[in-house]
Amino acid sequence: MTRLLELLVVGLSLGMLYSLVAMGFVVIFKGTRVVNFAQGSLLVLGAYVVARLAPSIGFWPAAAAGAAAAVLAGVLIRLLLARARTDDPTAPAIATIGIDIVLLTDLTRRIGPDVLPMGDPWRSATVDLAGVTVPQARIAAVAAAVIVLGLLLVLFRHTNWGVSMRAASADPEAASLMGIRLSRVATVSWLIGGALAAVAGVFMSTFPSAGLDSHAGAIALAAVPAIILGGLDSTRGAIVGGLAVGVTKTLTAGYGDELSFLGSGFGDVSPYVLMMIVLLWRPSGLFGTKEFHRV
Repeated sequence: MTRLLELLVVGLSLGMLYSLVAMGFVVIFKGTRVVNFAQGSLLVLGAYVVARLAPSIGFWPAAAAGAAAAVLAGVLIRLLLARARTDDPTAPAIATIGIDIVLLTDLTRRIGPDVLPMGDPWRSATVDLAGVTVPQARIAAVAAAVIVLGLLLVLFRHTNWGVSMRAASADPEAASLMGIRLSRVATVSWLIGGALAAVAGVFMSTFPSAGLDSHAGAIALAAVPAIILGGLDSTRGAIVGGLAVGVTKTLTAGYGDELSFLGSGFGDVSPYVLMMIVLLWRPSGLFGTKEFHRV
């Protein structure tokens, strides 16, 4: 039972970080109708800046600098895509794949074979909660994710920008005719997406992870099942999908010996199995908007 509780706690904390990554995808998609496949490189960029600057200026100033770097990169990608005027909705998504490859290749070259410590104040410290040992870094990650996601939900529901984003997502042409500046909505969406990627990247590279390495870009790919499972245009789906993927991946990896009949490494593919099961039942995701077509 203790082992199960430890795995659940770790899975929920990991799921909260996946929710941050998924929320970045959702915010950008709702604001621009673009699936941003460069989210993984923004995640690594933010964490890389923190890892390089933390030894000289401290963790918190470095964290602010990492978030600023990811935000700036997101806005630059937004401006680059805006110059490519096309009616094909798949073209910007394909462009972000190319941007991700270029940026991630350069960051991987800079990181090299090293594992860069984040210089965070929690390090490898742990705390006992009802007999369950939990890394302090994971507790901080959950707290940060809850605060950030809570602020975003308030932003979506109770601010003019949130209303503008929802209107732009529902019907861009009607929103534009009503005076909503779609370019401003898109820019803020990319700004928020970059910041979310940086926060997730920093906490995913802290203990129990050894630090930032050249494989960190795969973290965003692990969040893809969470996005599809919850619904690409649903903020609530990003949270639920992230938690479901985090718990599923942690439990299947933790009980790998008992699940050996499913093959080695099943924990890595289990989120995709869960995603396929949900899609067979609900193709738009758990909370995604269903599309209706007249015939």
